[in-house]
Amino acid sequence: MKAIERSDVCLLIINAEEGIIEHDKHIASYAIEEGKPVVIVVNKWDTVNDKNDISSFTKLVRNEFKFLSYAPVVYVSALTKKRIFTIMPEIDKVYDNSHKEIKTSTLNDVIRDAVMLKAPPSYKGKRLKISFVQQTGITPPKFTLFVNNDKLIHFSYERYLENKLRENFDLEGTPIILEYKNKH
Repeated sequence: MKAIERSDVCLLIINAEEGIIEHDKHIASYAIEEGKPVVIVVNKWDTVNDKNDISSFTKLVRNEFKFLSYAPVVYVSALTKKRIFTIMPEIDKVYDNSHKEIKTSTLNDVIRDAVMLKAPPSYKGKRLKISFVQQTGITPPKFTLFVNNDKLIHFSYERYLENKLRENFDLEGTPIILEYKNKH
């Protein structure tokens, strides 16, 4: 686990012959807890039968690692060195994404558009209002949203905002932290 703490990017290596095992999920959870960018590497892809193509295995990976839906998946064979050249560009990309700094004005425009597209759900007649957003950290990117009442945030709306940020700013491979502060 100290290796995860010291790392800039974590590679989650999955053995294509064995498939996804519980230990893989356990290791992935440590990387998420540490806020590390992740690339999922499926090794021994040369040993998999033709009937198991990349798209079906990717669906399996996405299904098993729902909490890592933002992580890119690459398929390699260390033995034959097939596609190993695809790993380093992904590492560079997720590292850069985890260090990305976004202008406050652009960030506020995206969140304002997201709220206009889909308003936050109301709770007991009260509705969440987001007055301002700013980036307050990198590795992983941390965004602070100033709101009228931080108790009105629903997990599904938080996921929606996170997806909008990923969609607009290419934050593939890196976790995102959304922090809410009351405006007062």
